[in-house]
Amino acid sequence: MKNIQLLNKIAPCGTDLFDKAKYNVAETVDNPDAIMVRSAVMHEMEFGKNLKAIARAGAGVNNIPLDRCAEEGIVVFNTPGANANAVKELAIAALMLASRDIVGGIEWAKTLKGTENVAKQVEKGKSKFGGVEIMGKTLGIIGLGAIGGMLANAAESLGMRVIGCDPYLSVDAAWHINAGVERVATFEDVFKMSDYISVHVPATAETKGFLNTKAFSMMKDGVRIINLARADLVNTDDLKAALESGKIASYVTDFPTEETVDVKGIVAIPHLGASTEEAEDNCAVMAAKELIDYLENGNIKNSVNYPMAVVPRNHKNRICVLHANAEGLASKITSLYSGDFTTKTRGNYAYTIVDTDNFSGDAVANTQALEGVYRVNVI
Repeated sequence: MKNIQLLNKIAPCGTDLFDKAKYNVAETVDNPDAIMVRSAVMHEMEFGKNLKAIARAGAGVNNIPLDRCAEEGIVVFNTPGANANAVKELAIAALMLASRDIVGGIEWAKTLKGTENVAKQVEKGKSKFGGVEIMGKTLGIIGLGAIGGMLANAAESLGMRVIGCDPYLSVDAAWHINAGVERVATFEDVFKMSDYISVHVPATAETKGFLNTKAFSMMKDGVRIINLARADLVNTDDLKAALESGKIASYVTDFPTEETVDVKGIVAIPHLGASTEEAEDNCAVMAAKELIDYLENGNIKNSVNYPMAVVPRNHKNRICVLHANAEGLASKITSLYSGDFTTKTRGNYAYTIVDTDNFSGDAVANTQALEGVYRVNVI
């Protein structure tokens, strides 16, 4: 019986996929074999020796210590694309919120309760909440993955000119983007050409704070920026200065912070991007399937710290070795067995699958003893 710990509420349509004869799924379990998580912060957690995998029911994994997990032989999965439509729909709403002071107008209308002739007051006061239309404007999208690509297609159908930049765009993702969406070479091109900018990239060492005074200076006066990706993509002090000067007309974010709530020109949405019933269900199902396939077959799909390795099983036994991507180490591992071998690498980490009909306990012990081997799982 394998133990699956839930650190957050996970949709039952996902947890129900675990065979109750094989798995114990609960919020509190001893020595979990796997963890399902949404937003719980795991950086200070100590992981037990049995923990083999963590599945994030969502795309972002900033709440998980990826390198520490990798070095302890723990595979971290996410669910790319499962919540893409939900975020895309919120991005469409964000385009409207960036264009008109809808939120301010609604809040002002509430103040009219109990006063005389509300309809007349509305007609008199509505002009201060006016805005602009998106049709015919240029939307620049930074990051054309699952969410950015879907937004590009939707915005084009709404009459916008859409340009986009994504140096890491996959062939598969490119096939799903409308032919009318223009690819540009650099983020700077997006900055210079766009009336609206929407960012859909992860927060990395290269992207943290990349929307700053230097970037803003390249943009059109009155640009409108949408950030449903991560708060720390934007330098907040520089953003406030650009709003104050009028360089930026409005900023819509799904990641409120102490510095961005209740600031004129900022619409702070309380992290609602993936908060739909459908998205939560999709993420839960994908996360559960990833864990089941890994725990039962050793297959890795949608990992963020180990390479993808999906290999059909043709032998009775499968030995799964998580190890450093060190020269000659895979050969040392496979020399201890007879059978079929697969090794995949990703950065500093590697994964070797040994499919065999016969193996000895000594071979497994000798594999675990090799320098650079983090974990050996026998299925």
